[in-house]
Amino acid sequence: QPHAPRPVASSLLAPSFAMKRILLTTTSFQDTPGEHHSLLAGTGWEIIRARGPLNEADTLALVGDIDAYICGDDMITRAVLEKARPRLKVISKYGIGVDKIDVKSCTEFGIPLLFTPGVNHTTVAEHTFLLLLALEKNLLFHTDSTRSGGWKRKTGHELLDKTIGIVGLGRIGKEVAIRARAFGMNPVAYDVYWDEKFATQHGVKRAATLDEIFAVSDYLSLHTNLTPETRDMINTRSIAKMKKGVLILNCARGEVVHTADLVEALKSGQVGGYGTDVLDEEPPRADHPLLKLPNVVCTPHVASRTYESVVRQASAAVKNLILAVNGDKPLAQVNPEVPVKKVF
Repeated sequence: QPHAPRPVASSLLAPSFAMKRILLTTTSFQDTPGEHHSLLAGTGWEIIRARGPLNEADTLALVGDIDAYICGDDMITRAVLEKARPRLKVISKYGIGVDKIDVKSCTEFGIPLLFTPGVNHTTVAEHTFLLLLALEKNLLFHTDSTRSGGWKRKTGHELLDKTIGIVGLGRIGKEVAIRARAFGMNPVAYDVYWDEKFATQHGVKRAATLDEIFAVSDYLSLHTNLTPETRDMINTRSIAKMKKGVLILNCARGEVVHTADLVEALKSGQVGGYGTDVLDEEPPRADHPLLKLPNVVCTPHVASRTYESVVRQASAAVKNLILAVNGDKPLAQVNPEVPVKKVF
């Protein structure tokens, strides 16, 4: 009987037989238990882990010998994509925001860019009200007082009968509107793509312009994508059109707000408070001007980070990747004009 062949060292395997290498950078995916781990492990792929979000230099250092990429909010620029080519075949975004990714270059290079809409709208809407209630009820002031042995008190405000302006009536904006009605609030929304059926069902008034929503809102809640049109949308000019003492809530992107203009308005009282889960630089430098103001409540980009939503989002990201590399239609693709091809 012939002897069984000796194992071949992995370094001698032909590239087509080498284990496929997947870069995984999203920390909530890695840190949260759930079925997404077994789903990814079941592929048999080699997983290269890093702790994102990564800047361009860190991302550049990791690409070049990876076949696919499950990313969070890493800077995936044209330079990153050029270095990653031709080995990188697909990018699966964990989440929905792709403003940190050069989508145009992905499309030019024939790299399918996948994403996971519809998995975190509930949790982000809940977080929006966490920020709002923390501001209106002076939560941090009161908890700081009692934890330090004091009993200092400030008078807060009810949400009842207040007008909440919702910029962006997509999945998250709709969930905010539903919860606003439950609090007895008056939701007004602005969106280019208007869902009249939803608005009628839930009593959401349509604002014809951003200026209109700025003028009527006691609370302004931002749920729009970051685009050239929405970057710095909240600035000195737009703030001047708002009610004095307006509270602004941001669970969208930090760059929708012009930081220096907002800081000035918070100090003057034109803006009464800012509740945000996002900043224009993440993680922020120690002296970031929004971190120390008493009328700011800032959380570290965790609005979508619950045990329930992370599992949904991470599982969708893995399923997207598996489908695409097998040449099957993914759950959702940012650039559907790029065909998915079986690559593994």
